[in-house]
Amino acid sequence: MLYAAAAVQAQELTEIDTAEFNIFGDTEDGFSLIKEMPMTFDMEHELELSEEAKEATKRKEKRRKRKVFYGLKTKKSFARRGYGDKIELEIFHYLKDYKETDPYVPEIYWFDFTRKRIRTTGKIEDKRGVVLHGPYKRFVGEQLVEEGIFYKGTKHGRWTTYDRNDMLTDKRKYYRGWPKDSKVRYYDDKQTKLKEVIPIVYGQKEGTYYYFHENGTVAVKGEYKEDEKVGKWTEYYPFMGRRKKEIQYPSDPYDHSYSPFISKEWDRSNKLLYEGKL
Repeated sequence: MLYAAAAVQAQELTEIDTAEFNIFGDTEDGFSLIKEMPMTFDMEHELELSEEAKEATKRKEKRRKRKVFYGLKTKKSFARRGYGDKIELEIFHYLKDYKETDPYVPEIYWFDFTRKRIRTTGKIEDKRGVVLHGPYKRFVGEQLVEEGIFYKGTKHGRWTTYDRNDMLTDKRKYYRGWPKDSKVRYYDDKQTKLKEVIPIVYGQKEGTYYYFHENGTVAVKGEYKEDEKVGKWTEYYPFMGRRKKEIQYPSDPYDHSYSPFISKEWDRSNKLLYEGKL
């Protein structure tokens, strides 16, 4: 009798407990206790998901930053030409948004969509291409033969070239298109008005020389090779980029028998005044 009564009492208590504390239903107070209970396992799962999300965000941010150079967004591309083991592959980055390039830098590197190749000019022709900006590599077959970095279409930082045996053949440093050791002079103390750029490589004059009028236009432009003036040098009037005079120097810096001469001369209205003959 006592055993049966205890069993009934236990059954009644169980039924009462189940009805009053059914965590999957509403209580008489009108709310679900499931919302108020600590969610230990679910929270751990949420934390794991949160950490995964953070890592994914970091990976995405890292990928995004890999295509941002000097604060400018770029796209990665390549150009291929040739056949067999002489296939030449160029891997480069270019600016997503067009930026004006330095008008005085002698060489601007850009990708020509029409010709499907990288070109080098003083400016982008008809804006039919994109300005190179960021890391650059060139391969012949599987061999890396050249690498460096571009800044708004100009060579910047260290540039190196290699032969087919992976031996270093040349190493040069640039600053936004100019040889790193170039000598620069200005008209003003604040260095806002460029006066002269003398290209220096390995202690010698090498590359494009510029002299500017005070209004910022080019006054003289020419090439140095191994400390000597070579090729055509041009003088300009201080307006409209009009040529004033062309002087011809030898193409070979060691040809000391060659006498430089004025090949052409114009007046201020661009009328040809004189044309010399070899």
